[in-house]
Amino acid sequence: MSTILSPLVVVAEDSGDTRQMLKRALEVKGYRVLEAKNGQEAVQITRELRPQLLIVDLNMPELDGLETIKHVRKMKGSSEQIPIVAITAFDVYGMQEACRDAGCNEYISKPFDLDQLDKVMKDLGFLL
Repeated sequence: MSTILSPLVVVAEDSGDTRQMLKRALEVKGYRVLEAKNGQEAVQITRELRPQLLIVDLNMPELDGLETIKHVRKMKGSSEQIPIVAITAFDVYGMQEACRDAGCNEYISKPFDLDQLDKVMKDLGFLL
């Protein structure tokens, strides 16, 4: 008998409150969630575990979100194809384009509600 695991999502966010809110919201929908407090952790987790989705805050310590996205896109294998959703409170002119150029698939400005995240995830093909 085979076991089908629900999709693994990495939430890379330096704000503990936001990280926990996203984790709870995703787990309620059936996703497995791993947390990263910074970009370095997100890259390491992604390299080791190959999640099906990466949600990345753009303003993080140690390795910011844009650099995190670029590192993931340079990985060989399935990681270079992982859908990436960028989230940011600093929605300045040109940021969305910079995220797309770095390789992210979707972009959400903070504050956001969970319905926005649901829509983005459905657009990326996640149906849980």
